[in-house]
Parts: sequence; C-alpha cells; structure tokens
Amino acid sequence: MYAKLTNAQRKAIYRRDGFQCAVCGSGRYLQIHHYIPRGQGGKDTPHNLITLCSDCHALAHGINLVGHVDLTQEDMVQNIVEYLADTYAPDWDPWGT
Repeated sequence: MYAKLTNAQRKAIYRRDGFQCAVCGSGRYLQIHHYIPRGQGGKDTPHNLITLCSDCHALAHGINLVGHVDLTQEDMVQNIVEYLADTYAPDWDPWGT
C-alpha cells in the first residue's frame, strides 16, 4: 500500500493550481490526481500531481459522471499533460528521475 500524500504536499499542489480544478476551473470537490499512477511507478512529486474537481478526476479515470459530451477520457488526459508540461516547461519530468 502507498502512503497518503501529506497535508503539506496536498496544499502545495492546491496552491500551485490556484485552489481550482486545473482543467475546468471549478473550486468544488477538489482532489489530487497522479498523472502517472503510483502503481505504474508514478511519484508524489509536483510534476506528477494536478488538482482536479471530482467530475474531472472521474473522467480522467474513464468515468463520465456529469455527461461531459465534449470531452473523452483521452481529451482529459491530454488536458492534464498539457497543463503539467506547460507549468514545468522545459523540464517537465512526471517520472521524477
């Protein structure tokens, strides 16, 4: 089992993302998403973490809770990649190497 993110880690990501979903801008039901899942070697580093609302987080995992008719899971993943890559360009390293 993986250790939970610390409150300090979580707050740092929320702060970096302006206390809103990095994809849709909602400030409700915020959660932290790992771009590369920990089970696939993803780390708890800022380069691999993004703030998402619960609806966008679900869609990132392939569950469309609110009927995002204009977004697919692939679109959501692409939005996450672009946000993180732009935030840390040119040195984005989600693997934490």
